[in-house]
Amino acid sequence: MSENVETSGFHKVYYAAKKAIRVHASGGNILIAATILAFIMANVPVVSDYYNAFWQQPMRIQIGDFNVLSHGGHPMTVLQFINDALMVVFFFTIGLEIKREVLVGELSSLKKALLPIIAACGGMIVPVVIFYFLSNGADYSKGSAIPMATDIAFSLGVLAMLGKRVPIALKVFLTTLAVVDDIGGIVVIAACYTSHIEFMMLVYAAILMGVLTLGTVFKIQSKIFYILIGLVVWFLFLNSGIHSTIAGVLVAFCIPASPVFPVKEYVKNIREAISDFKASDDDKLGEGYMLTPDQVDKLKRIESASDKVISPLQELEDSLQSIVNYFIIPLFAFSNAGVYLLDLEFASIFQGVSLAVICGLFIGKFLGIFLFSWAAIKLRIVTMPYGSTWKMLAAVSVLGGIGFTVSMFIANLSFVDGSANDAMYLANAKLGIVIGSLLSGFVGYYLLSKVLPREAQDANDE
Repeated sequence: MSENVETSGFHKVYYAAKKAIRVHASGGNILIAATILAFIMANVPVVSDYYNAFWQQPMRIQIGDFNVLSHGGHPMTVLQFINDALMVVFFFTIGLEIKREVLVGELSSLKKALLPIIAACGGMIVPVVIFYFLSNGADYSKGSAIPMATDIAFSLGVLAMLGKRVPIALKVFLTTLAVVDDIGGIVVIAACYTSHIEFMMLVYAAILMGVLTLGTVFKIQSKIFYILIGLVVWFLFLNSGIHSTIAGVLVAFCIPASPVFPVKEYVKNIREAISDFKASDDDKLGEGYMLTPDQVDKLKRIESASDKVISPLQELEDSLQSIVNYFIIPLFAFSNAGVYLLDLEFASIFQGVSLAVICGLFIGKFLGIFLFSWAAIKLRIVTMPYGSTWKMLAAVSVLGGIGFTVSMFIANLSFVDGSANDAMYLANAKLGIVIGSLLSGFVGYYLLSKVLPREAQDANDE
């Protein structure tokens, strides 16, 4: 009996979560293409000059003497705009996803969330320890947090290639683990990558965050209200010394998660409106049929109610997922993954920061995720994901080493002083991220293809 209950429980995956899995998975393919294109353009003579110069062009949105896109009194470059403005939208969607998961998803109860939380903690701690140990006190040890992230788009893209052979519980496990990883990344960015702090900027931002919180309390549902104030909060964070991506997450937490219009009333309105259209009149509803004023009024009421029955949080998350996965993240990869390889020594891959990143991602993430999961299951703190085996869990743990997007982001924050050493460390770190992520992806896919059953596991996967 308990097995039947558990089975049905795992099949009741929320529509939003299933759609997120599909969007992230397909977005991973574009991310791969953007990364390959960046490598090509960065290494082709003449083209590479235009490629590198383009990202350094200044950007301005000028109102009188005030430049909206100013950072520390200087215009943002195209690269800074992508990393410090567009990526805020990415972190904003992460914030929305975290809030949804806490309210109604896999993080809504400790029982459901505990295994991915424990696995994610192991997947963050062990890679950082390995990186720090291999750096042995060198200058690049400040990049120890680089291999702690799991890229949700890449990892789910690999799982998508295996189709319905992958148990849905294993997909949800990896998705939730990546979300918890993102929370860890956000905390690290906030705590470790903060320069000189302008406290008055933060005071103004805190006041506006209070206004957003009051908006939630008084059930203000206007998305424009939250977006406009959120943009000001972003600008204040951008110039405060605390990284602007944190603003995206904090604003996301203020977006209302409950609809204005009760679902019960919405359904009642639909019934009343539909009752006006009799089945016996179906033949009349042809091309030239004109609605009566009463029918138009009722359909307009349904249209208006439809806009209010979906919460702002769900609507924004749904609207932004495609923009983030199909445009912002690929653009981030295209602008940041272009590493010039021709002046890099082949041996550098197997030493220094590159080796530390590769080992952190490929070895550290696997050991951390699998060993922490193994210990938690053996100690009966949690149970194995439904329909999964130890071999499947080990293979998915290897996929956790695909750390592309957030790892690349943290690398940019780690080596920023403009010195020749930092430029070299950044290039080698990016190379290590790509190699470590590819290794994890290929090996994880190979292992999963061997250990997964040949037949589809979940009829309700789509």
